[in-house]
Amino acid sequence: MVPPCRSLADMALYREQGVVLRTYKLGETDRIVVLLTAGRGKVRAVAKGVRKPGSRFGGRLEPFSHVDLQLYEGRNLDIVTQAELIDGFAPVREDYMLSACGSSMVEAADIIAQEGERSNRLYVLLLDGLRQLAVPPQWPATVLDAYLLRLASVAGYHPQLDTCAGCGAPGAHDVFHLAAGGVVCLRCAPNGTRPLDAQTLALLRALASAQWGVSATVDQRARRAVSALINSFLAYHLGRSLKAWELVPR
Repeated sequence: MVPPCRSLADMALYREQGVVLRTYKLGETDRIVVLLTAGRGKVRAVAKGVRKPGSRFGGRLEPFSHVDLQLYEGRNLDIVTQAELIDGFAPVREDYMLSACGSSMVEAADIIAQEGERSNRLYVLLLDGLRQLAVPPQWPATVLDAYLLRLASVAGYHPQLDTCAGCGAPGAHDVFHLAAGGVVCLRCAPNGTRPLDAQTLALLRALASAQWGVSATVDQRARRAVSALINSFLAYHLGRSLKAWELVPR
């Protein structure tokens, strides 16, 4: 027997703030919105009639948007009834470079976030990353790299950069090993691995700290090397690559 459909009066109403990670069409006029929320982790919800001209939601439910929402709990998908824009991150949306970086940020957050599992660290990190892009920074791709490196830590894959990830030996080791999860000493380094140069290693450590920006003296070669390394590290431990990362100019 098919259970009867519940009316809105039978559903629990709640309010949340969240960042829109992605959207996709549902039927002729609706859209499914995937959000990273402050209190409920990842939430999938339907915005009814959002694709109609003159929709009450306007352009508030677009990727990158930071919104205050009122929703009803649904059986499979929640239902958005109100949406107020806190920050649309217009500079990120309107610039190709910034948009590509922002798309990588929300894609990575979408992979990490779990439905029904609150992660304040992930939520705050995503907002901080988008705010840094909106400034905008001198090197947006490097802001993205800092975000992805910290995202790996939130996901439980914190890169070991101060001691050997293999044996724990202290020291300034300069060989980075993906499987080990960080730098390794010469005894733990597999045959044929090449050490990172001093500037690349220094930039990697700086991005793993609280810094979003980097010194103007860091050259493009080091920034590209760190970017490729962080992308490979995240892809190795998540088991998948970021599609949007390939679109970021470097």
